[in-house]
Amino acid sequence: MVRELTVDLGERSYPIYIGEGLLQETSVYLEKHGVSKKSPLLIISDSNTAPLYLEQLESNLTHAGYTVASAVVPAGEASKSLSMFEDLITKALDAGLDRKSTIIALGGGVVGDLAGYVAAAYMRGIRFVQIPTTILAHDSSVGGKVAVNHPHAKNIIGAFHQPAFVLFDLKTLQSLPLRQVQCGLAEVIKHGLIWDESFVDWCDENMDKLLALDPEALGYALYKGCSVKAAVVSVDEREGGLRAILNLGHTIGHALEAVAGYGELTHGEAIAIGMIGSALVGVKLGAPQSVYEVTKRVFGKSGLPVRLPDHFDTDAIMSAMMHDKKFTEGSIVYVVPTAIGRVEVRSDVPASLVRETVEQLKQEADWQ
Repeated sequence: MVRELTVDLGERSYPIYIGEGLLQETSVYLEKHGVSKKSPLLIISDSNTAPLYLEQLESNLTHAGYTVASAVVPAGEASKSLSMFEDLITKALDAGLDRKSTIIALGGGVVGDLAGYVAAAYMRGIRFVQIPTTILAHDSSVGGKVAVNHPHAKNIIGAFHQPAFVLFDLKTLQSLPLRQVQCGLAEVIKHGLIWDESFVDWCDENMDKLLALDPEALGYALYKGCSVKAAVVSVDEREGGLRAILNLGHTIGHALEAVAGYGELTHGEAIAIGMIGSALVGVKLGAPQSVYEVTKRVFGKSGLPVRLPDHFDTDAIMSAMMHDKKFTEGSIVYVVPTAIGRVEVRSDVPASLVRETVEQLKQEADWQ
């Protein structure tokens, strides 16, 4: 069974395909979407994913008549750097990529962001395809936000560059370690928290199946998550308004990642803590207490952290927020839940309230 949905952006619209065994059919999808066999392709993968799936993908494409080059970057957020970006541009030049070439991102969110930015910049923009191999990447592979990091701020150097299509092979998720499964579920749950209360309830009830990578449950969850992302992006491609709701938990979360050096916490762990913080802020601003209780319960069931480790320095976290794209004109732009499945974007959240919340996150008892 292949689930399909569309990101509706007029001439830049594209489909998302979700199903089992799709990786071995990549050439069929490339041909369907008019990817030329006369121009070379570049597959960008990472050191975790490449040993598992790169040879299979190269074989499939070569057998179908494509000329294929590949590049493997070290796994992890540190690869989203300007120096790695430059190395990949060099690789593209050496491989003879031209304006009709396509770059394929094979891996998780880091690979998708990095490969997408290379595609956006190379010859002022060539096509690229997302083949995500993590649950987390169901979020980052949809919507066209591509970027690399600066040492002081995550994703601050980037562009909007939509893929030609997204191909999500559920079989590639079976190799994920538990921590990466949990990391990806953070974004799945987020899509429910901002848009669909019934989906949050479903996640709560089916968490054991999701953690066990049950194909039917996982396929449904990814379809629902991608559907929310697609609906939001279709209305607001460039984050002029509605798309900002996708940043629930990211104001604190990105700051935690920056302070931790993009290593100690996974992205999902950081934004899970951030979403607990957002729920606390929401309650302080008038949301019902149940917003906090449900948010904390669902993340606790997933095994994600619900408190901030004591050694994180509050001043450093607040300083990192000042560098974030969501900090404008002296105020913190904050996504605040008003109910489960509903949020609002506030530009008037006092920094003092956020600081108080960060401190409170250190006092949170672990979920029972």
